[in-house]
Amino acid sequence: MSRQLPPAAEFIEGILDGDRMLLSRAITLIESTKQEHQELAQEIIEGCLPHSGDSVRIGITGVPGVGKSTFIESFGNYVIDEQERNLAVLAVDPSSSKTRGSILGDKTRMETLSNHPNAYIRPTPTSGSLGGVARSTRETITLCEAAGFDTILIETVGVGQSETAVHSMVDFFLLLMLAGAGDELQGIKRGIMEMADSIVINKADSGNEDAAKRALAEYKNALHLFPPTESGWIPKVTTCSAFHNKGIPEVWEIVDEYVRHTKAKGYFEQQRKEQANYWLNESIHQELHQAFYGDADLKSKLEAYRQQVQEGKISSYKAAKDLMKEFLER
Repeated sequence: MSRQLPPAAEFIEGILDGDRMLLSRAITLIESTKQEHQELAQEIIEGCLPHSGDSVRIGITGVPGVGKSTFIESFGNYVIDEQERNLAVLAVDPSSSKTRGSILGDKTRMETLSNHPNAYIRPTPTSGSLGGVARSTRETITLCEAAGFDTILIETVGVGQSETAVHSMVDFFLLLMLAGAGDELQGIKRGIMEMADSIVINKADSGNEDAAKRALAEYKNALHLFPPTESGWIPKVTTCSAFHNKGIPEVWEIVDEYVRHTKAKGYFEQQRKEQANYWLNESIHQELHQAFYGDADLKSKLEAYRQQVQEGKISSYKAAKDLMKEFLER
């Protein structure tokens, strides 16, 4: 990024023409913390926004060892080769600066997909807050859609809240699970189960077929205990073997059926609008947070107040009110 950057118009034109190099450079600008990079990135995003939105956004999460990279490779190749779609694969991983995100680590294992002319794989930033990584991923979706990718796959790599962040930016949320690993209903949070539009039991092969069938029945029963979804969609459970490319077309058929169902009900667009509103609120929170904690004068006063709160000389609420009053009067 040290060399002279092209103007926003050149980036926008290149992205709309499918220039992968300019697309990657624009995403790097989004991820940068430099003010001039952020300003240029916003210009590019605004220019690409009218050309975005025409895609299916699929979130994918799963327990460790479930075979996400193998599934992404198999599913991705099917979507491109059999459905004739263009695929972008993104990751949300704020959790580690060492692993660099599973997509980057597994990219060498996804050889056919990463070399496919109709696929674009973008690893997550190596570190950062969940809010920052999630924001940059959502903005990256806009650029990828403008570049002509009609299927966006977003993998959640980190644990905990990253599933919620991914769920808030996708149309369809897919939960990958394993069979034959003890009690299948343990080790997965109810909240993540409730978010799932489909549960896919992977590695249903090599003598594991019976265990996969039992898991299929257990998950179907478990999903019946959850309240009806707002969209009227009944989450579906299926099995697959990504390694042997079995059951992959059925997974795509579930996604396709979901999109048709929710578009017919008007829910697809409604959810997109609600997500846009959610990210507006999130962006306001982030901007306020950065402005408040980035103020050097307030930072020193915050430390003084912190000391008083710890010593019981002032309440936390009063300290916060005083600091916010000063912040808002600037």
